[in-house]
Amino acid sequence: MELTGHSGEIFSTRFDPTGQHIASSGMDRSIPGHKGAILDLQWSRDSHTLFSASADMTLASWDLESGTRIRRYIDHTEIVNCLDISRRGQELLISGSDDGSIGIWDPRQKTAIDYLESSTAMPVTAVALSEAGNEIYSGGIENDIHVWDIRKRAITYSMIGHTDTISSLQISPDSQTLLSNSHDSTARTWDIRPFAPADRHIRTFDGAPTGLEKNLIRASWDAKGEMVAAGSGDRSVVVWDVKTGKLLYKLPGHKGTVNDVRFTPADEPISKFSFVKGAVQREVH
Repeated sequence: MELTGHSGEIFSTRFDPTGQHIASSGMDRSIPGHKGAILDLQWSRDSHTLFSASADMTLASWDLESGTRIRRYIDHTEIVNCLDISRRGQELLISGSDDGSIGIWDPRQKTAIDYLESSTAMPVTAVALSEAGNEIYSGGIENDIHVWDIRKRAITYSMIGHTDTISSLQISPDSQTLLSNSHDSTARTWDIRPFAPADRHIRTFDGAPTGLEKNLIRASWDAKGEMVAAGSGDRSVVVWDVKTGKLLYKLPGHKGTVNDVRFTPADEPISKFSFVKGAVQREVH
């Protein structure tokens, strides 16, 4: 299946929580209202609102019934690369930006309720919010993954192993493991349980080269936490077995870098996404 409509490179795709709808964004600013490319998306938990992060240094929320913008969020001073949303409790957004900060947002307010920033102030290219909402995982161009205690506003520990920019972070369905993807052309899993050993690295997955474009290529979990998949600069999607690290599928067919890969939220076949002359492709296996 191929979903057409985009006129430029697609950077992000997301299923809504029901698995019935797909949102995609990219270079063509297909959601009118942003002045730059839309680099990431998140759905609200009720599927009624879409949140976007843009190269124009802003975030925005959109009412999907009317198609209108609800609010523009304006505190970042550089490109906003990534978003995540809370899974329970109060609905909160977190954002990562080239300005070196992580924004924490109440979607009802146009300015951030707090910012987190490390001493290095390096660009933040990937963020993930814990299931409990008390920790933030962040990665950037310094290659390490930092774990923040939101209440203390401080890094509690870091996970070291990648040798290039972190391009995506996603927590497993059981909230026990973090999946990272990097410009070093590897994906990795990490033990994020509270009392895990000091060396939290579990496994490294090879076979998905980043390519020369150095896009923020994303990786994701399937609904059961048994497989992970990543896009690739060689125009393919790579799928691995989480427990063994075995490469299960190498899915060709795209005409450009595969920037994002998502499994459907339910226990259904894998779907892969990228830009192909402005199209979103879906390949089912």
